[in-house]
Amino acid sequence: MAKELLMEIGTEEIPAAFLPRVIEDLADLAAKELSEGRLSYGEIKTFATPRRLALIVTDLNERQETQIVKKTGPATRVAWDKEGRFTPAALGFARSQGVEPADLKVVSTDKGDYLAFEKEIPGEETARLLPALLPRLILALPFRKSMRWGYSEIRFARPIHWLLALYGGETIPFVIDGITSGSSSQGHRFLSPAPFSVRNFAHYLKETKARFVVVDPEERRKIISDGVTKEAAKVNGKALLDPDLLSQVVFLTEYPEVLCGHFEEEFLDLPREVLATVMMSHQKYFPIVSESGDLLPYFLTVTNTPARDRQVVRRGNEKVIRARLADARFFFKEDQKIPLEARLPGLGHVVFHALLGSVADKVARLQALSLYLTEILNPDLAPICERAAVLAKADLLTQMVGEFPELQGIMGREYALRSGEDSRVARAIYEHYLPVASGGELPESDAGAILSIADKIDSIVGFFSVKLPPTGTADPYALRRQALGVINIILERNYPLDLDELIDRTLSNLAGCRKGSPEEIKGEVLEFFRGRLSNQLIAQGYSSDGVEAVACLGIRRILSAVNKIEALEQFRRRNDFADLVATFKRVENIIKGMKTNQEADPTLFRQYEEKELHRSLLRIKGNIARLLGKEEYLSCLVELASLKKPVDAFFDAVLVMAKEEEVRGNRLALLTEISCLISSLADFSRIQTS
Repeated sequence: MAKELLMEIGTEEIPAAFLPRVIEDLADLAAKELSEGRLSYGEIKTFATPRRLALIVTDLNERQETQIVKKTGPATRVAWDKEGRFTPAALGFARSQGVEPADLKVVSTDKGDYLAFEKEIPGEETARLLPALLPRLILALPFRKSMRWGYSEIRFARPIHWLLALYGGETIPFVIDGITSGSSSQGHRFLSPAPFSVRNFAHYLKETKARFVVVDPEERRKIISDGVTKEAAKVNGKALLDPDLLSQVVFLTEYPEVLCGHFEEEFLDLPREVLATVMMSHQKYFPIVSESGDLLPYFLTVTNTPARDRQVVRRGNEKVIRARLADARFFFKEDQKIPLEARLPGLGHVVFHALLGSVADKVARLQALSLYLTEILNPDLAPICERAAVLAKADLLTQMVGEFPELQGIMGREYALRSGEDSRVARAIYEHYLPVASGGELPESDAGAILSIADKIDSIVGFFSVKLPPTGTADPYALRRQALGVINIILERNYPLDLDELIDRTLSNLAGCRKGSPEEIKGEVLEFFRGRLSNQLIAQGYSSDGVEAVACLGIRRILSAVNKIEALEQFRRRNDFADLVATFKRVENIIKGMKTNQEADPTLFRQYEEKELHRSLLRIKGNIARLLGKEEYLSCLVELASLKKPVDAFFDAVLVMAKEEEVRGNRLALLTEISCLISSLADFSRIQTS
């Protein structure tokens, strides 16, 4: 009989940014634990509020599935002697399994027939397994950051205050950090903090809501979305419902309620981004816009409690936003009294990183890299890129960016325009920070794209140079995001950049900072980029083996590598693809460990098939060289496929490992040439066809 499992972890407030990923991880880990425990179930659902993580598993079987364990013993050829009696090998195997020899069976395998014994292991009761499974599941949850508290030896996102665990309505007993699981939960921290008993999931949902807790984040999302739409309509506007902000607010609240507030119209003279940053980033308010998209002097706030007096709450929020906007207006006016260029000397006093110098040092490297990139990509942009590079970081010294760091680049663009700089320079200053998030907006101008690549490659190579690369759990300098930014800008704009040469140039600018040889650092950076590119392409739906088959040969030219992978994806749709791969792999297997640098000598060929293979190779080699020059990789692969017939004929008729050393070496040289031609496109040994 199947029963329902309900678990809740009650905590102090967990940061909203943690929760979307945590509820996914909780579901995945629960599925893994139950599957490994041979426990069948119906459906897994997870929920979260700032103060609780909840798990519901429906139709969880009362007992583990029965396990059939097969033990294989000696081969049948040594299991009986000539008289048909069991040998010591067979008797010893039976004894090790605790059975009589007559209970053993004969099973057939690819390697022959063997004695075997099948043992049935009955499943344990689920209720007996859960007291160990649930604590293991809870403590395995990963968080961006975790903490210890008091004298606790465990780590969790925030201190745990209560544990609810019910299976079929019965408490599952376990203890974590001195807290014993039970059958009670707690309501809203301020509105209904007392514990209350829970019978099952339906009762849990009903009782939590009665105590001002909406457990399901999707239900809270709908409450907030409907609320902001309704409130915005009251002032003839519509809410600017940013998805990221909505997700944040959903996980900041347990019982959301939407209120509309107002601020003075004079603040609308501030740049739109300043208003949006103050409202959305700092106050977690939703701006309201008109039908034409212009900001209106209103905002929407989401409270975590029903307001007894909505006017009091509204006025409190209006007072806060008014003060923040007044500060922003003051900074905006004061900053414009000093041109961006006049701030440049101060960058020498701002540390970029203790091991990589000041921001002025960063700007000098940015300037040099930008000029290098314009030589390759667009020489006409050199003056624009150089000027933008010089001014790119100047807004870091403004009061506005000091108060609102999210506005760096944005204020640089604004102040550059107000200082009379070329609009292309101002745009590049803003765009060199793009993308600011994975999958975010990319630079639209060439100058912005060039500056963005220069800035990001300097940071990536710089931190690798001082031995501060990302780790499996931490990336404090956002190097993964920056690498993806470089990759996506190159792909978006079809830039024929040589990553190897770009890293070399960047390393030369960092000569005084490097800890390690340039070759070692470059190898690490190239491998880092290869990993980022491979992960992105696999996430986009490309086959992992196809990506690896090309990427393992190097990604010096990112655009070319991606085009090769795309061509391989198309090529593998051929009906004969598996047979082609088998032929290519056969070539590699024959010459493994015996590759030679010499070219095949036609005068040493003895048989028609090897002569014909050599003629085919020379013809196809020339065609592929021509097609590679034009980067027509699919056509290259089609040409390569025409080698299958002469290669198969060669293997059928020719003995590669001939007795005569000269003949043998010549045949290996021929196969080596074929191998080199194949591997100029992909490493087919990494392709899976079954």
